[in-house]
Amino acid sequence: MRVQTEEWRRFIPGVRMYKGKKTLFYNGEELYDPETDEYLIFNLGERNSWQVIIVLPGVEVIPDDTFTNCKNIKTVIMADTVKRIEPAAFNDCSSLVYMRLSRNLEFIGECAFYVCKSLTSIFIPPSCRKICRLAFFGCKKLIILHVPQGTELGDNVIEDTALIKALPFEPSQPNDINNWIRNQNMTPEWELHRACSSYNPIQEIVYGIVKRKGIKAFHEKNSIGITPLQYLESNPFSNIDQKQIIKQYILEMMGEVV
Repeated sequence: MRVQTEEWRRFIPGVRMYKGKKTLFYNGEELYDPETDEYLIFNLGERNSWQVIIVLPGVEVIPDDTFTNCKNIKTVIMADTVKRIEPAAFNDCSSLVYMRLSRNLEFIGECAFYVCKSLTSIFIPPSCRKICRLAFFGCKKLIILHVPQGTELGDNVIEDTALIKALPFEPSQPNDINNWIRNQNMTPEWELHRACSSYNPIQEIVYGIVKRKGIKAFHEKNSIGITPLQYLESNPFSNIDQKQIIKQYILEMMGEVV
């Protein structure tokens, strides 16, 4: 589910059906008290009926444990005003598959996505300065993780994930894994993977690489078994039309004017 920012202007907070799915339009309220283990505003049954969370414009912080144990949420889309995701904010959202982060996100707290075991990919924006320890612990299907090189990473960020199991080397130093996370696809061999997995893929750059390497490069697997096409298809910030790239490539190879 993709939501255009201009659509959000007419939304008000609350729960309603949206595009056939039960959706919470979230306005930044505290929904859970971790000290008393008490659900605020909405009871557990209501929380477990949500399928989509849309974080409305104006929200800057998602507080601790806000969506803890919301087990049927599949999609989260954040307005670009969000700057912080506090600890355990999405703890044990076990059905979460699609996450579109704020473009201005600065901080992801400890255990923020703890045991989100259906999450397969996440793309971190360049604005994010820090991801705390265990942020994605137990995200067993997480295999695609784009992290900017300047982002500080805590300990065991990807512990017990598909990505850690696919690690193409044996770590010898405590920071080896974090360095690898930030520098995936940085060798010339994986330049198309790098272009497609970036926070803001640029169609002209992607096409230029495909033109040099051929269409088959879209299907080449990198050291963890991911293709450039998989990166593009998973990337919520990508507006690249793969079919258009392939069409342009074929026409140029045939000597047609594009």
